[in-house]
Amino acid sequence: MVIKVFVATSSGSIAIRKKQQEVVGFLEANKIDFKEFDIAGDEDNRRWMRENVPGEKKPQNGIPLPPQIFNEEQYCGDFDSFFSAKEENIIYSFLGLAPPPGSKEEEGETATEETEEITAEEAEGEAEEEEAEKEVEEPGEEEEEGGEEEEDS
Repeated sequence: MVIKVFVATSSGSIAIRKKQQEVVGFLEANKIDFKEFDIAGDEDNRRWMRENVPGEKKPQNGIPLPPQIFNEEQYCGDFDSFFSAKEENIIYSFLGLAPPPGSKEEEGETATEETEEITAEEAEGEAEEEEAEKEVEEPGEEEEEGGEEEEDS
């Protein structure tokens, strides 16, 4: 399976160029096989990309901007969905690839799950602190009660 990244090599938009560079750079750094398809110089590539981006994923004007990412014929997403998948450590699922051995994604651990674990640990720590504070307060309360009992005797 080959990941296809549709780019515009002669884009006048700095934002588009940066997004394209980020996608390509990430794939290269992670040794993920991919092939770039230039939509600026090749009308067939432009037409194929535009026809194969699902309707609900197209912008209001109907013309999707690069980079657009596919796994063979299967649409993966645009830069925003790529970025989200990268942040959540689910990039291989996003690309329709099996995660490499030992990756966080293979272990089924995502950034969301890590955050939930940290939050749970913090909540336990706060609960323990509250419990410790109660224990400190309670002996004082018992002394007052004990003092009242002595008066009653």
